[in-house]
Amino acid sequence: MDKKITILIVDDNIDTVELLKKRLLREGYNTAEAFDGEECLSQVDACNPDLIVLDLMMPKLNGLEVCRRLKSEENTRYIPVIMLTAKGEVEDKVKGLETGADDYLAKPFDYKELSARVRSLLAMKESREKLAEEEKSEALGQMIDEVAHEVRNPLVSIGGFARRVYQNLPEGNPNRKYMEMIIEDVARIENMVRQLVELQTSSISYLEPVDINEIITNVLRLFDREFEEKAIDVDTELMENAPVMRADREQMGKAIANLVKNAIEAMDGDTRVLKVATGTGEGRLEIRISDTGRGISRDKLKNIFDPFYTSKIYGPGLGLTFTLKIIEEHRGTISVESEPGKGTEVTVRLPLKKG
Repeated sequence: MDKKITILIVDDNIDTVELLKKRLLREGYNTAEAFDGEECLSQVDACNPDLIVLDLMMPKLNGLEVCRRLKSEENTRYIPVIMLTAKGEVEDKVKGLETGADDYLAKPFDYKELSARVRSLLAMKESREKLAEEEKSEALGQMIDEVAHEVRNPLVSIGGFARRVYQNLPEGNPNRKYMEMIIEDVARIENMVRQLVELQTSSISYLEPVDINEIITNVLRLFDREFEEKAIDVDTELMENAPVMRADREQMGKAIANLVKNAIEAMDGDTRVLKVATGTGEGRLEIRISDTGRGISRDKLKNIFDPFYTSKIYGPGLGLTFTLKIIEEHRGTISVESEPGKGTEVTVRLPLKKG
């Protein structure tokens, strides 16, 4: 996934904050600012930073207490923290590191050194997250194999016997409704197993030159009835003369269809608008799909591509997991911006054919 790195600067000295802000912005980072410990914790919830530069001596809550709270919460414990202080004593450094700070600099500090430490911690964070994703993927593969082997065969027997019993029950027998429930639940689980196996075995089978606008147009046609039934206005801004890109037409269509389907399911308010746009930038083709739906809270946003993560009553929540896998196999990235109550925008970026 593709997003700009955000660094939270926390210091009660306005001049220090402004200086760091200007220099970090110049290096291409996003920044957020806080001027005391309580404001820092509020900003962490609001902007979910990738790294925090945290002053030790601050009003309301000092840096040690802020760091202790951050490192004690599951959602924030892995955010790298660089502790800053006007003191240079070893005791303060030890206290900072004991509370969970990842690095330490005494004021006055050399900005080049701070910049180098920021890059180092961000690289370590990226490596750790990549390793976690690889481990998760490996665990998922093992789990899928076990589920397919241990669940599929018993399901066939349960479903078969349930249908046989149901057929032999006379009309009006009160047990028929219970057998119907069993048959429906078995079908639901069988569908989940089928999707799991498909996720494990799916791969790009054939790359060919494609017109992404054509793929998008064909996908949108599949949802014409749902657009009409839910009174959804569809606004398309497809660029003229889209550049040729190489893709598996079928897989890319599935990926886009999953994004459109999620957008449709998210919209249940008075204003229902689906926007689909294409464009180019930095040598990549961009597909933007936005809705005016319920939106996703920041703490849940990072989980939406995980297998089984879903807000629906039924279903294993594999649609976005499929989508991410397809986009990554096309050497692309996918990013999501969302605001509860206002909607969500998904941006897919794909490499263009060279030459």
